Amino acid sequence: MVPPSPLAALDRKLVRDLLRMRGQLAAIAMVMATGVTVFVMFTGMMRSLEVTRAAFYERTRFGDVYATVKRAPEHVAARIAAIDGVAAVATRIRSSAILAVPGFDEPVTAAVQSVPDRGRPPLNDLVLRQGRWIEQRRADEVLISEAFAEAHNLVPGDRLSATLHGVHQRLTVVGVVLSPDYVYAIAPGRIVPDDRRFGIVWMARRQLEAAYDMDGAFNELVVTLLRGTRPAAVIDAMDRTLDRYGGTGAYARADHPSDQFLDAEIDQLRTIVRILPPIFLAVSAFLVNVVIARLVALERGTIGLLKAFGYANRVVAGHYLKLVGLIVAVAIALGFGLGTWLGRLLAELYVAFFRFPVLYFEAGAGAYWMAALVAAGAGTVGAVGAVRRAAALTPAEAMRPPSPLDYSQAGGRALARWRAVDGITRMVLRHLLRHPGRTGLTVLGIALAGGLLAATRANLDSTQAMIEVTFEQAEVQDATVTFTDPIAADVLYDLAHLPGVRRAEPFRVAPAILTAGREEKRQGLVGVRPGTALNRLIAADGSIVSPPEDGVLLSRSLGESLGLARGDRFRAQVTDGHQPVLDLRVVGLVETYVGTPVYMNIATLNRALEEGPAISGAYLSVDAAETDALFAALKAMPRVAGVELSGAAYASFREIMDESIGVMLSINLLFASVVIFGVVYNAARISLSERQRELASMRVLGFTRGEVTAVMLGELAVMVVLALPLGTAFGALLSYFLTQSFSQDLYTIPFVWRVETAARAALIMIAAATLSGLVVWRRIARLDMIAVLKTRE
Repeated sequence: MVPPSPLAALDRKLVRDLLRMRGQLAAIAMVMATGVTVFVMFTGMMRSLEVTRAAFYERTRFGDVYATVKRAPEHVAARIAAIDGVAAVATRIRSSAILAVPGFDEPVTAAVQSVPDRGRPPLNDLVLRQGRWIEQRRADEVLISEAFAEAHNLVPGDRLSATLHGVHQRLTVVGVVLSPDYVYAIAPGRIVPDDRRFGIVWMARRQLEAAYDMDGAFNELVVTLLRGTRPAAVIDAMDRTLDRYGGTGAYARADHPSDQFLDAEIDQLRTIVRILPPIFLAVSAFLVNVVIARLVALERGTIGLLKAFGYANRVVAGHYLKLVGLIVAVAIALGFGLGTWLGRLLAELYVAFFRFPVLYFEAGAGAYWMAALVAAGAGTVGAVGAVRRAAALTPAEAMRPPSPLDYSQAGGRALARWRAVDGITRMVLRHLLRHPGRTGLTVLGIALAGGLLAATRANLDSTQAMIEVTFEQAEVQDATVTFTDPIAADVLYDLAHLPGVRRAEPFRVAPAILTAGREEKRQGLVGVRPGTALNRLIAADGSIVSPPEDGVLLSRSLGESLGLARGDRFRAQVTDGHQPVLDLRVVGLVETYVGTPVYMNIATLNRALEEGPAISGAYLSVDAAETDALFAALKAMPRVAGVELSGAAYASFREIMDESIGVMLSINLLFASVVIFGVVYNAARISLSERQRELASMRVLGFTRGEVTAVMLGELAVMVVLALPLGTAFGALLSYFLTQSFSQDLYTIPFVWRVETAARAALIMIAAATLSGLVVWRRIARLDMIAVLKTRE
């Protein structure tokens, strides 16, 4: 007969420990699984976007450098191709148009782009999703973007009306495509897509040449570079070549609007990965440490017997490490499954924003391995101290009962004389002070989870503040009309007399390169009238300011980026028209959350550009009862490049933000609640296991069940109350850090902290703590006093 293995006996003990402590261990596994889930979900989404983008760009030969000009002859492309480092060059024509879509009364702004009369675009190719390519002999055939087609239920064969450079045309949709230029398709000046009111149309090159007087010419250039070539050197050479043709400044792929937004989203995911998983895993490491340390303390006698019977230190240590390993294994399995599932749901949400041929969630083996290693590291760090103590115990020391707790220290003596509180309260405070380290870490764990809740809600408040300031305080116009080119200001009279227009205010936009010291930014100079009432300039104190006669008003975020303050001077190289170089002085800063404009008096800007009174567009206040007549008039008006309705933009912005942030709020609410429950539940269970003999003795001595329960739940209540202000402070800091990290040149997210936000987070913390307290209360109610009193300390 083969004697039973000593390890088999320990494994049976391990099974019994798992069953006996299943509630505590499950809570720890849930907290750790939360960290793994967040890591897998966001790391996987970040990788999926990066891999999908790289594959799509490579497949379509997406350009590395772009340039726009007023009008350049085709032979200039050969000079660009001769620049060192240039691999390939493609020219095209790009403009804008107003579309009339059947069944949709509002005017639709469209970006219009050429495709070769024969063959496919050599660079920035298209992916055909439905229909066919344009036939050479058909002048009315167009391709449209997939998002626009889906928004209006358009299919090949449907017809559209378009106003191209003042000429009305009937167009036939023959294909639906995707383009690397419009992975994130937004109207100029906006930060969220509105596929019903903004679309992209591709037409044959010869058709656009005729419409825009571009025969044998182009106004946009796409360049790819040889491997290892610095874009900056090529950009300088391109600017020198294109300057005489009205070049507005070449720019690298990183400044391409679509790629900029995609990069910003990837950066946000990277920030989340750096912040959230460490919080959850640090809390889980603390829980592992507390639970294993308590288990070792309770099993001192058992450890002594094991060693007396010859079990080696490594075997005893391995037994407890197995317990931790099982917790980690369960957490990893749960985290992998939940992270993959949530990642796929997140990918479906991203499909509505970023248009790729396919976007599958694929975290990759590296993400799973890294998540597993980090989780295992957290478990090991949490357990190593307790396991080392178990291995270091000698048999004689381990079998000796531990010394009774000394309550004369750590404030116990002062509490005994404190008559301002009753005995139950003194017992609660005495026990908390007897374990200051554990109490402090428990409070910290609850505070971290509560801070995450508060920061998530604060970010929602910040986004709402951005929407309110942008659409309710600054941009109060009903519609914004832009022209294909700057036009004489006399057109403002025509706009003011269109049906339903109550007020019309002009603006002039001139693209420029701003230079302050070593900092350089490409940004538009925006000229507006003093006292503008429809597109207001809001100062930092909330007051409305007017552009000065001399000097500029700078958006606060642009000022911070360039290192400029009131009174500083900087240079602006205008890249349009006569391309003057302006020396400008900062008169003040204004709050703008979309873009980073520079505001000037429109008359001052017109003089600086060496032109007469000219405008790029106008802000309109419109009578809602006459919008249909106004839309019809604007569709028929020549040289109108786009019409944007502020109410529609506002609704679209809020809908998208509510949907995306709502998902993140729900996820963080769930995860933070899990952490709070896990921390409070484990703290209560550990305290119960330590004090169940004391509680049973209190019942025998005549204390009521309510008083006994008050001792236990009172400790939880004190720790939660202590965690509330810490959680609020941590939430405010985390929210500030996130708003700063998420803000880009494209948009700025203000930091907003409201009392209501902290109150909501506190209520959720209390609710999660109450739930765990109820679970512990049930354990106290079922406490077997006789069995407990018979148990040896």
